[in-house]
Amino acid sequence: MATLVFDIETVPDVAGLRKLHGLPADLSDYEVAELGFQRRRAATGNDFLPHYLQRVVTISCVLRDPGQFRVFSLSEPESGEGEIIQRFFDGIEKFAPQLVTWNGGGFDLPVLHYRGMMHGVTAPRYWDLGDGDYADSRDFKWNNYISRYHLRHLDLMDLLALYQPRANAPLDDLAKLMGFPGKLGMDGSAVWSAYQAGRIGEIRDYCETDVVNTYLVFLRFQQMRGQLDEVAFGAECDVVRESLSRIGAPHWREFLAAWPAR
Repeated sequence: MATLVFDIETVPDVAGLRKLHGLPADLSDYEVAELGFQRRRAATGNDFLPHYLQRVVTISCVLRDPGQFRVFSLSEPESGEGEIIQRFFDGIEKFAPQLVTWNGGGFDLPVLHYRGMMHGVTAPRYWDLGDGDYADSRDFKWNNYISRYHLRHLDLMDLLALYQPRANAPLDDLAKLMGFPGKLGMDGSAVWSAYQAGRIGEIRDYCETDVVNTYLVFLRFQQMRGQLDEVAFGAECDVVRESLSRIGAPHWREFLAAWPAR
């Protein structure tokens, strides 16, 4: 089975906020978002907008199967939100991979569910619970993408914390403690300001480094559970290094410089 590690980046759904709150057209996108943040703070004590008001601007992925290690992104401005989400689920339809995320069950997938429905996205393979038309559909009754305790979608953060929110760890901290680069140059709190400034490429690059950090932590998890020994773990890290060095983009040069070979 192929492995697909993914991460999403989102910005406030300004059009949705305008519609829900009947806001005048002369308000700027910045003002609309600020009003949304203020209302959210008043209601909950923080300004993190609900999942259905998070507009997807980038989905970054690592695809690993016996024939390849590939990092890629589905992003604006090349594609609109609906196309980005549909292409992601089309990949699941084609490869039926194991999904690996960091807090994907708590954030990424619920966002994709809500936003996908708004755009009429179809994802039959993803929603297969053992009642689909696929040859192996019955297997999905016991191991599907939806159940929290199945491994077809492995939310590493959730599993490592034994499903206890108070035990959750930040990906950045854990990656750095394991000797991986962690976040470089941006974090999630900076995405909205970067988006307003038109820095879509930087958002994509940040999301890609996050997803490779997640893959590297996943390799450590595979070693811990006996799926990789030390030699195989080192060999897989070498595959990642070689693949990123061949891409040669600035964010990968920075990433590799922060991850010296042992």
